[in-house]
Amino acid sequence: MTKIPFTKMHGCGNDYIYVDTTQYPIADPVAAAIAWSDRHKGVGSDGLVLIGKSSIPEADFTMRIFNADGSEAMMCGNASRCIGKYLYERTNPWLLPVKEGNGYKETVIRLLTLSGVKVLYLHIVNDVVESVTVDMGEPVLEDDNLFTPNLSTPLPHREGQGVGLFVSMGNPHYVIFTDDVDQVGDTGRVLEHHPAFPQRCNIEFATPLPSERAGEAFRTRVWERGSGITQACGTGACATAVAAAFTGRAGRMSHIVMDGGTLTIEWAEADRAADGRQYKKNHVYMTGPAAFVFDGEITAP
Repeated sequence: MTKIPFTKMHGCGNDYIYVDTTQYPIADPVAAAIAWSDRHKGVGSDGLVLIGKSSIPEADFTMRIFNADGSEAMMCGNASRCIGKYLYERTNPWLLPVKEGNGYKETVIRLLTLSGVKVLYLHIVNDVVESVTVDMGEPVLEDDNLFTPNLSTPLPHREGQGVGLFVSMGNPHYVIFTDDVDQVGDTGRVLEHHPAFPQRCNIEFATPLPSERAGEAFRTRVWERGSGITQACGTGACATAVAAAFTGRAGRMSHIVMDGGTLTIEWAEADRAADGRQYKKNHVYMTGPAAFVFDGEITAP
């Protein structure tokens, strides 16, 4: 039986199993994600993330992500931050160029995902990645392939909940502003599979939090397609911030407070350069932490 070395990491509690597929290829990532993500019989995680080398010059590395149910996701903001930390801090002889010390010592990393190339800006303190800012690209508020409202099958909403807003961050999200964010399990489970979402959907429930400036922070709970309730969702936080700004509940920057931690989201209003980063108009920028949990080996399915 083949043993596969892995690293478990989390971003705001959104935990995944990470494997370097250039050294340890996974023949059946769907089966591996299902078996290894099991919190009773496996490692336990929200899914499996495969790190690879990019075959195109526009990107340095690749990310493939499989949810706990085996379905492949387009993108994951929390996982992308973890990959940035992993690459910078870990020894990887196959990574070139290898500079002083361990790991891939670059503070800007281009990551190829199924949603395109995402740029990671690493914030380093004493040679440790304390946080990562990710250019998540432009949000899309209409996409017939991801959201097709079906009037014969209304979207379920509790009384006083209000109507949700669809936002694609490369993957589909439906953001509902409500005082009852704890309905995430009951309503999220139903909405994920609603006919309005041909490829299923991630569902966010958000409510404003008291802050110095109105609309500055939102308490958000997430139901992720393929995984259920998760501690955090990077693309979900971005979708929530965009929905809040679009509906006039917030400005262009928000703090999204989820079960596992807080992410800072900026929806850039104009092109600008700041702190070594290039901000592009209408792009969404997510900043947050990433952390190692443990390393191990597991039998390939």
